[in-house]
Amino acid sequence: MSISEHVEEFAGLPVRDFNPEVGLIDPTEDEDLSDPAGTAYRLALTYEDAENGATMGSILSRFLDDPACGQVAALVIGGWNQVDNEAGAREIVATLAAASDRLTGLKALFLGDITSDEWEISWIIQSDVTPILEAFPALEQLRVRGGEGLALGEVHHESLKALIFESGGLPASVVRSVCAADFPNLEHLELWLGDKYYGGDATIDDLRPILSGTAFPKLKYLGLRDCEWADALATSLADAPILRRIETLDLSLGNLGDEGAVALISGGNLSGLKRLDIHHHYVSDEVIDGLKDTGVELNAEERQESPDGDDRYIAVSE
Repeated sequence: MSISEHVEEFAGLPVRDFNPEVGLIDPTEDEDLSDPAGTAYRLALTYEDAENGATMGSILSRFLDDPACGQVAALVIGGWNQVDNEAGAREIVATLAAASDRLTGLKALFLGDITSDEWEISWIIQSDVTPILEAFPALEQLRVRGGEGLALGEVHHESLKALIFESGGLPASVVRSVCAADFPNLEHLELWLGDKYYGGDATIDDLRPILSGTAFPKLKYLGLRDCEWADALATSLADAPILRRIETLDLSLGNLGDEGAVALISGGNLSGLKRLDIHHHYVSDEVIDGLKDTGVELNAEERQESPDGDDRYIAVSE
């Protein structure tokens, strides 16, 4: 999953830019190109739009006024202010939540499809996303990019199956809120923990409810990605109950080395997994062979070199 390019598919649907001048159904095109229910629409404010007087609010209004918006199942929100990002996503969240009676088909939302060429991930100012979950009880996937200003309140949600927080530094308060949330049908949880210098101040203790297996009874995929203390995380995971009931463990984008990988092997629980993803790592070839011997399907691409043995970097921070 790259943050250098816009998504081309979301929630299993092809992504198409929403054109406010045309709307969701273009009478000049073939029917297969005007399919609100079968398309994930991307709304974003470009520099050209801004220069012509458009705002993200005006684009959202045009989208929400379209009679076909109730058919849209997947929505992607890109850059919302090309001049001043200080306002963050708060108004977007409020507008979408207030329009839940019009977005009756919404099942998936990606808030922040913003590439590193547009804004660094640490520049993205997010919002409390609790109103989205409260307003859309049928939502099945929520993906959010950016950790600054991100918050999650006390929430119960029956339908949510996938929760993804992508960040160069995920606040511990958000991690704790995720762990305390009631998501009985959550199958996919992905947290980019990030760098402490960019707000990533979570610790192993913050993750205990997940590692213990007491949270999220239907979890199949656990992604604790982009972690700068990946060895300590892997060591804690090695004998964690959660490892015995999930299918995929994703520790990619971090700085995993031999210490953590050996701990995972020694723990003896990898054989119960279907997949282990550690791509972007610092694990030696010998230990990689040991991981392969466990029988797990392994992604160990993008091995990094650390010339002095100490400076090991995560993939995404600034």
